[in-house]
This record gives sequence, C-alpha cells and structure tokens, in this order.
Amino acid sequence: MDGRTLAVGIRRPHPNSQVGALRSRAMDENAEEYEEEYEDARRARWTATGTGALLALVGLAASTLRLTGSAPVLVPGAYAFGAAVCGLASVLGARGRTRRALWLLVIGVMVMALGDQFD
Repeated sequence: MDGRTLAVGIRRPHPNSQVGALRSRAMDENAEEYEEEYEDARRARWTATGTGALLALVGLAASTLRLTGSAPVLVPGAYAFGAAVCGLASVLGARGRTRRALWLLVIGVMVMALGDQFD
C-alpha cells in the first residue's frame, strides 16, 4: 500500500491536494470574469452564425430575383458569390473564428453591393 488507501479501499486525499482548500474572494471574482468572457464569446459565435446565414439567404433570394429579370448576368452572379462568401462566414462563425467571419461578412456584402451597381 502507498499510505493513501485505507484498509477498506477508501482513498483519502493526498496531503498536497486542493480538496477542501479555502477559496479567496479574488478567485471567485476571476471565475465570474471568465464566465462573462465565455458568454461574450458564445454570443459572438451565435451572432456571426446567424448574420452570415441571414445574409446568405438574402443574397440567394436577390440573385434569383435578378436572374428572372432583365439584369445583366454579372448582377445575379455577384449576388450569388456574395451569398456564398456570407455562407462561409457563417460556418467560420460557428467554429469560433468570429474575427475572420466578420471580415468575410463585410466582403460578401461589398460584393453584393458592387453587383447591384452594375444594374
């Protein structure tokens, strides 16, 4: 036996373990701070995912409407490409790459706006 197991097989804590250690007020404040950061990151992921999906759907709808009209082929193509970029941003946002997702959302909307200028 290694001195940590009692005769009936119940393990007692190691003398240097943190079991039952007193927690300071600063440790509790840090835990609250980390929880707030976790919630902020979670909110950013959901926002990037939702915004990317919404812009992708709007871009596809605009592309379909422009395709049925008398607009040049470049216009619905730009809308479809911008929608694809926003869809990729949605996927990146769901995986936690929110900064890259934000930039891709901006680029996707700019491509759609540029396509609208050709009309």
